[in-house]
Amino acid sequence: MIIDSLIDLDLTQASGQTSQPPWIKSEDAFSQVVMVGKKPVIFNAKQSGEYLDFDFTGDITKNEALSEIKYIYDLDFDLDRFYRYLSNHAELAEMSEFCRGLRLFLAPDPFECIISSICSANNSIKRWTKSISDIKSRWGCKYDDFYTFPDISDFSDIFLDDDEELDLCGRCESNNLKSCGVGYRAPYMRKASQLLTLETDLSEIPKISYDEAFETVLELPGVGPKVADCILLYGFNFKEAFPSDVWIKRIVSHLYFEGKDISVAKVRDFGMEEFGEYAGYVQLYMFHYARKSGLMEKIR
Repeated sequence: MIIDSLIDLDLTQASGQTSQPPWIKSEDAFSQVVMVGKKPVIFNAKQSGEYLDFDFTGDITKNEALSEIKYIYDLDFDLDRFYRYLSNHAELAEMSEFCRGLRLFLAPDPFECIISSICSANNSIKRWTKSISDIKSRWGCKYDDFYTFPDISDFSDIFLDDDEELDLCGRCESNNLKSCGVGYRAPYMRKASQLLTLETDLSEIPKISYDEAFETVLELPGVGPKVADCILLYGFNFKEAFPSDVWIKRIVSHLYFEGKDISVAKVRDFGMEEFGEYAGYVQLYMFHYARKSGLMEKIR
């Protein structure tokens, strides 16, 4: 089934968004199992010209499958309107040329996004995506060749490291979080899952204001302002979020502040105020424009 909304599937999958690791690529299709309601559905998505073509296997209707795939790849977002917005701002005008078809890659499982975002802090895209994929293959449910992310309640019971595994079960088989390469983030991840199990209903977060949602996720261990904004943007589709780190700081400083040294907090406030409803997309395009245009090397 072809959906006539512009997308560059390869670029979107490889963009490092912390919603989830890239889907598994086989020949020309990206595939993954997604829980739709409580039903496992295997989606296969591939490029068809400028559009996305998909099929699915699972006990849901075509309309339900269409709704889910459109959400994950944000296909209802009007890229043409966004490109007109970019073209009307001199600092942003070139970005659509370098990033054409790039879309948000939203999390079908917000909890996976929370753990992925914590894992991504001070980490490379290659390392955090491998760690999350390892967690899925060890403790998720398997459907054909694909794995779901573990449930929050199951995640809370995973051993932290070799020492805890040995102490609690009398043997060590490296069946623990640190063996997945998450390092010092392991206790943050498990504590976050415990807090979410006891105190927070993730289904309520999209229903509250951005500011309230930001303060809610900021209470989780291992979550600072940048990670909180990633969780809200990629996990809950709050497009007013503007995740800011040292690289976005350098890009914004170069484009808007004549290269002056400004704080990451000021950059975040500037991005949200300046770009409004497009803040999340502008941040996404800024980063990939800087990588692809050579600007990243210039401001390094």
